Amino acid sequence: MDIIVQRLEHAAYEQIATALTLSGQPAEPAQGPWRDVPDEPDPARQSDRAVAEEFDGLGSDPGPDSGSEAPAAEPVTGNLTDSDVFPALLAASADPAGLRLLPAALYDGQDAPRPELAEDPAENEEPDVPASAIPEPDSGGGTADSEAHDMHAPEIRVLGPVEVDGVASSGHGPRIAQLAALMYFRPNRSADALCSDMDPLTPWGASTLNARLRGLRSALGNDPAGNPYVPRRRTGEDPYRLSPAVRCDWTRFLQLAERALPQGAAGLPDLERALGLVRGKPFGSRPLPWAEPFQQEMITRIIDIAHTVATYRTPAGPRHDLSAARQAIATGLDVDDSSELLYRAWMRVEHAAGNRSGLHTAIARIQQVNRSLEASMELETEQLINELLHGRGPAMRKAL
Repeated sequence: MDIIVQRLEHAAYEQIATALTLSGQPAEPAQGPWRDVPDEPDPARQSDRAVAEEFDGLGSDPGPDSGSEAPAAEPVTGNLTDSDVFPALLAASADPAGLRLLPAALYDGQDAPRPELAEDPAENEEPDVPASAIPEPDSGGGTADSEAHDMHAPEIRVLGPVEVDGVASSGHGPRIAQLAALMYFRPNRSADALCSDMDPLTPWGASTLNARLRGLRSALGNDPAGNPYVPRRRTGEDPYRLSPAVRCDWTRFLQLAERALPQGAAGLPDLERALGLVRGKPFGSRPLPWAEPFQQEMITRIIDIAHTVATYRTPAGPRHDLSAARQAIATGLDVDDSSELLYRAWMRVEHAAGNRSGLHTAIARIQQVNRSLEASMELETEQLINELLHGRGPAMRKAL
């Protein structure tokens, strides 16, 4: 047997070690408004009428008597590819025109092979003392009221491939956009830290950083008072930062979600506005290492909101809207296509619609995802499949 010796760069080793450390940490309990994310519906607490109507809509045989033991979840055959899940959700919708699916990104500067970063011939950035001190920018995770901000200020969008107002999507544009996101989420960094974060294996040189900063400053322009949105430093020792007026879709998402969650179902308009900001996986499918913890936090919050909307939109009542529930689920699965929480929400939607075919499609998809991940299905998912396919849940038995 041949033994192949491989070398791991120190930066790659540090990245792996950090990821393993984070993965081993216990989950933190929800804080603040996020404690108001609703639990999954409990079939035992649903009304007899609602459950009976759902069961009748499926038109299936109730099966053995209520005292029989629930069978294991049956495999559902199907040949779904990775791209089938959202068309399947669309086909299952009672009103296909009402479900706006997210288009695949035609170009993601983070995913494309990155050309070599040659040192651009550029002069060092000259310190420029502004007329007044510039306040510290928001860290990117705050929830201050955005209405107080200049709504004409440039926006950094990270709820999908990184985009920045005024920054091109070709040439050096994608890297300039990533630099803007880095300066927004990690303000007050030194030149060395920025160069390292932008390329851990081959850090940028000073001339490359200065050239990209000039490109960003030119793209963002000045505020109404004439101050650049990328302030010039007073001295060479000053850290780099953006103007606090610069906006970000993630901050807006948090503002909408955290305002809406304590309101329960009454907060649905803001919750759906928050999901409307999501264009795909935060930071794209290949984020830089510094962005990975932020990406995971965003994915978790997006799934929470998608689950919340589906939970409020599925039951019968004044807010019942299965098309809106499917839209929320599609948005969440576009961000994380392995979230069993959302697949269970999808199953409940198709069950409520009396759509047995759609229910089987959702089951087939989560089975396929788990096979590809070589993972076992969550117990809650198995139990829900049994309840919906065989009417074995306590509420189902009561309805019969």
